[in-house]
Amino acid sequence: MDNKYIFCFIISILSVLTVPKGYAYCFKDFPEGIENADTSRIRQVELEEVVIRSFKYSSDIFELPAAGSKIDRLTIENQNIVGIKDIGSLVPNLFIPDYGSKLTSPVYIRGVGAKINSPSVGLYVDGIPYFEKSAFDFDMNEIENIEVLRGPQGTLYGRNTMGGLINVRTKSPLRYKETLLSATAGNYDNLTGRLAHYGNVNNTFGYAVSGDYTHLGGYFTNQFTGKKADDLNAGSGRIRFDWRIKPNLTLQWVSTFDGLDQGGYPYAEFDSKTQKAGEVNYNDYSLYRRTIFSSGASLIYSADRFSLNAQTAFQHLSDKQGIDQDFTDQSVYYAEQFQKQTAVSEEITVKSTSSGSYKWLFGAFAFYQGIDNEVILEYKQQNYSTDKWYDIPTNGISFYHQSAFNDLLIDRLSLTLGIRYDYEKASNKYVSYKDVTNNGVTEHSQTEAFDSKLSFSRLTPKIALQYSLFPGKMVYISATNGYKTGGFNTSFEREEDRTFEPEYSWNYEAGSKLQLFQNRLQAEVCLFYIDWKNQQIYQNLPSGKGSMLKNAGRSESKGAEISLSAKPLDGLSFQANWGYTHAVFKEYRRSETLDYAGKFIPLAPKQTFSLGFDYTIPVSKRWFDRAVLDMKYTGIDRLYWNEDNVVSQPYYGQLNGNLLITKGLTTFSLWAKNITNESYSAFYFESMGKRFVQKGKPFTIGITISVKIKYECK
Repeated sequence: MDNKYIFCFIISILSVLTVPKGYAYCFKDFPEGIENADTSRIRQVELEEVVIRSFKYSSDIFELPAAGSKIDRLTIENQNIVGIKDIGSLVPNLFIPDYGSKLTSPVYIRGVGAKINSPSVGLYVDGIPYFEKSAFDFDMNEIENIEVLRGPQGTLYGRNTMGGLINVRTKSPLRYKETLLSATAGNYDNLTGRLAHYGNVNNTFGYAVSGDYTHLGGYFTNQFTGKKADDLNAGSGRIRFDWRIKPNLTLQWVSTFDGLDQGGYPYAEFDSKTQKAGEVNYNDYSLYRRTIFSSGASLIYSADRFSLNAQTAFQHLSDKQGIDQDFTDQSVYYAEQFQKQTAVSEEITVKSTSSGSYKWLFGAFAFYQGIDNEVILEYKQQNYSTDKWYDIPTNGISFYHQSAFNDLLIDRLSLTLGIRYDYEKASNKYVSYKDVTNNGVTEHSQTEAFDSKLSFSRLTPKIALQYSLFPGKMVYISATNGYKTGGFNTSFEREEDRTFEPEYSWNYEAGSKLQLFQNRLQAEVCLFYIDWKNQQIYQNLPSGKGSMLKNAGRSESKGAEISLSAKPLDGLSFQANWGYTHAVFKEYRRSETLDYAGKFIPLAPKQTFSLGFDYTIPVSKRWFDRAVLDMKYTGIDRLYWNEDNVVSQPYYGQLNGNLLITKGLTTFSLWAKNITNESYSAFYFESMGKRFVQKGKPFTIGITISVKIKYECK
């Protein structure tokens, strides 16, 4: 690490440790007294905890007749969760491979996912829908909680939720009144600084401002240049206002900016005989640059018998990818891609709030998404290049309804019925050019142009039956229809490869959720079966220079999930998650000679596993207020990279740990990831007859020092 970075880091820490006068802890936040306030311990199950709930499913996620996982604020902070890829170890049957840059973050739940094009698992941040995977991998700072619902969520959330839903909520300034500062330093020149301030006026108007900046020197060295291939500089900022205009009228507004400049794609050639990767060695620097601006406003009105929520959202993404397409030390191919994506959506939801056995919800959702895409491929040895332009506007409208009948026929038996209608229209204005250079003269010519249109519509029903044995104990069964629209391929070489068809599924699920021993044990068990038609499958182009989506005939995924959280003793907690997925093609004839029926679906690990604990270490108050040790082991079972099942990644596991020590306003965190330096492949692909992999991140270690200043109560 450069001395200048160390110097700046030390200075920043010294500056935040000087607490201005006039600040103090808010004593009402610590009913046990400030001398006993635990600012670092992870709460597993707390009856007095304030539950932040979605407007659409007003019950806590543990009470829903669906498989779900919730990650709270302290778990996010104490396990050093800084991006979407970090949550995979906390949720059974959730897998997020590392593509090599933040250009795309494919998310898979129970084997359902998408490697390219639109996602199959939805992401919402403070009610703002993230339509494209290019925006998924953002800096997670000041997060209140993350909820992951597994299985189709199309009735309430529609498009791109065939595999499930990730709901992220940031901290509300109406719940906090504090200033937070933190700095992190780790190996591989990992430096991060964060700042957040929360204030409110009479608990009716709250404001929050936060920002962060990260520098990473990179993990993998490019042997050709002698420099790191995956260096990164990124920063983000967020502004949030919460205003209780009246007791029954609340306005929330959130705006976020995210900027990124990174090297990427540390791909090395894979030796199929030794099953090992070589070294990263290519001559042209590869990069990914991105800016994202998101803004959303939510207006909630509550009457005596109903509540209404109007959500307006806007997101603009602009990025550039440059990549050495041959990944060798020779000048063969170099590709550049430029994207501009703009999405606008409006959603109105109204639901009943009166007491009674019947609950209802109605909603309407409309959106527009514009995608402008340019791809330039330079054939350096042939002295020519191709330039392809895509203009793909998409718009759609949806209407949905859900009814819940409580105490149906007998006490504690509930029936939920839902249905949604989606209509979507898309077009693709495409034009391609070819530039040929001979004797210093470049000839520019148009090679192809077309304007295609597609439209899709679908009814997606669901039914769920739930029986509450006692408070905190319930069983359920459900059947949910999943749907994902078709679309346009942005890479194709044949007429029949320009588009792909929609995919459909039925997800059947049975499970139980239990809270036992005065909430010291929380358990969730689930069995599922997915009948899947027209699965959209990632394939290489015939030339090997790019990828596209095609449809398989029929697939199925079946398995089980178990989540446990136990607190056997005060100060000691255990967490365990296990997921099993058996996902295979039932009908999939790739060509006249290739039949993949019976093969495993790619990127669907057979098992995911995690086991962790956090222990509050008894310490003398003379030295520290609190010391907490958090350890977690995660395992990923064998997964196949392609539909031919020729190359796979065997089981691998990682051990992560964090030691937090709190003294007064300051918390010191010594964290480490992949402590055993486990070697594995994080990503694999084939291009132009060669095989390439990206190695998993090595052992990393660092220290984070944070200061939390709470204002005096007024």
